[in-house]
Formats: sequence, structure tokens, C-alpha cells
Amino acid sequence: MSVRALLAVPLLLLALLAGCTESLTSPPESGPAARVALLLPELKASRYEAGDQPYFAQKLSELCGGCTVDYRNAEQNAETQLQQAKDALDQGAKVLVLAPVDSVAAGDIVSAAKARGVPVISYDRLVLKAPVDYYISFDNAKVGTLQAAALLQALGAKASQGEILWINGSPTDNNATMFKQGAHAGLDGKVRVAAESDTAEWNPDNAKAWTARILPTLRGRSIVGVYAANDGTAGAAIAAMKAAGLPQVPVTGQDAETAALQRILVGEQYMTVYKAIRTEAETAATLANDLLRGRHPAETTSVDNGAGQVPSILLDPVTVTRDTIASTVVKDGFVTPGALCAGAYADACRAAGIA
Repeated sequence: MSVRALLAVPLLLLALLAGCTESLTSPPESGPAARVALLLPELKASRYEAGDQPYFAQKLSELCGGCTVDYRNAEQNAETQLQQAKDALDQGAKVLVLAPVDSVAAGDIVSAAKARGVPVISYDRLVLKAPVDYYISFDNAKVGTLQAAALLQALGAKASQGEILWINGSPTDNNATMFKQGAHAGLDGKVRVAAESDTAEWNPDNAKAWTARILPTLRGRSIVGVYAANDGTAGAAIAAMKAAGLPQVPVTGQDAETAALQRILVGEQYMTVYKAIRTEAETAATLANDLLRGRHPAETTSVDNGAGQVPSILLDPVTVTRDTIASTVVKDGFVTPGALCAGAYADACRAAGIA
């Protein structure tokens, strides 16, 4: 299925958000009554500052000219995020859009919002064991499935001839748990794992340090690939393996960061997973606007977060390899040829058919 076709699904969901609602109440006025808090978790992944925040703010502005986006980033500190949420509520936020640092600890944020009658949209990452109103994300188990399938394809016969390193995301992020589950379902019994580790706070420095520590213990063993949960951990593993003088092997990733796409172009990383962040952020903004106006869309999909079934919108992730960069992330405008093909990457871009 083409990326255009995949993205038609979220667009249909946006139409449903406008149609399958309760009766419209009076529009929110400007000022405190029209404040929406956007609480994002970290800065290590470039997507939140470069994509989620501006796309969300732009879409909400289009839908509600008098609305204010109260944007805060917790920089991977759950206690900071709780304080940011409480402050946003004190400042008059009427909807919280929350990507939790810690999926369980964020229940305190939900409790604080519910005490004031403020709805919470669990954004990108699922809040666990708390009564959030909606969940918007990607099919995160499928992300792991796509990564596993791509790694097996890249390895070919080598899958049975060596071992892989396995680098997961943060254990406090439910998405990381889902990526891991999807990847294990696709790889267990088909590859041998030399060593596996979770990456605290999704911090690439932690992933690089672990890889550097583990490699000397594996001397004499053939490492033929790396499962890395996202592009940050992929880059970290690649750097550590280079420093150890090891040859290039297929490495997975996720987020379609520009640096990762450049590594893919020159053969250092095999693949990444593209998630249409703009669609995700705009869907969340549309839903936040509906909630401000007293509309409560009825979703046909739900996810159990341990406190009940949460009405959910799950978008489709897409595999990106060197052969599909032009037809996916470039075609969709997620990254521009100018940014991707600068300097040393010009020749690799031309070889990949990227003008």
C-alpha cells in the first residue's frame, strides 16, 4: 500500500472527528478558557521540538483562532512533567495533551486533571492505569514487527550464521514495551541474541555506553546485525561498533530522523520506521478543539490501559529503506532534499534517486 493510501486513513478519521460528535456547545472564548496544554516528554528525539509541537500548534490555531497552546517539555523527568501539568492547570488549561515520560507515574497527572474536570488525551505514548479520555498514537506493536521483518530481510542467510545485539527503548515508556513485543514476535526463533538491554530515558549516550561495554565480552562471536528501537539508539550502536573497529552490519531504527536517513543513504543503517507525525499531531489538535467545544467523538477502536478501554486512534507506521526514502519521507515533505542531501550526502542522494 502506498504512503498516500495509508495517510488517507487518518484523514478519514479526522472527518469522523468532525461528524460523529455530540451537539455543539458555544465556541470557547479566547484567553484562559481556550488554553490547551501540550506536555511532551523529551528532547533526545528530535521529533518533538521539530514536528509534534509546531504541527499541533499550527492546526489548533487554524481551528480555534483564540486558543492558546501552553507547550512544555519535561526533558525525561517524570516529576518535572507532573509539576508542569499542575502549573498548566493552574494557568487555566482546559485540555491536557500528554505524552508521558513515565507511563505509570503519569497517572498522577490524570488525577490532577480529573479533579478539575479537565479531559486528558494520551498522546503518542499510552498512560497506564489511569482514566484518560482518548489515546492517539501509532500501532506500536506493528513498529516492532516492521523492524523485525526488515532486519530478517537484510540478514538473509546470515540470520542463522551469527548473533545480533538487541537495544530496546526506555522501560518506563509503554511504547518501548510494545516495540519490544512486536520485534520479539518477529525475531524469536529466527535469530540468536548475543545480548539485550533496555535504554534508560531513551538516551543514546546510555545505549552507546552499553554497546561499548558489551562488545569486548563478545570477542570471537560473529555479530551480524543490531535491533535498535529508534534512530537515536541506532546511531549510538553504530558509533560504538565503529570505535571498536567492527564491520558494518544491518541496523534497525525508528522516527526517520534526518541523521538516520543519511546513515541509510551511505549504508551505515539499514532501515527506519516513518511515523506521520504531522497527521498524529493534527489529529490530536482536532480532538483537543472538539473537547474544548464540548464534543466527544465516538471512536470505533479502543485500547485497554489497565484502567479500562480507552477510545483510540491508531495510525499506520511505514518501513523506510534506502530504496524507499524518495517515495516516502521525501514525497510526503517530512524531510526536504536540501536538508537530506547537503554536503557529503549529495552523491548518495543522487544514487538513490533523490533530486
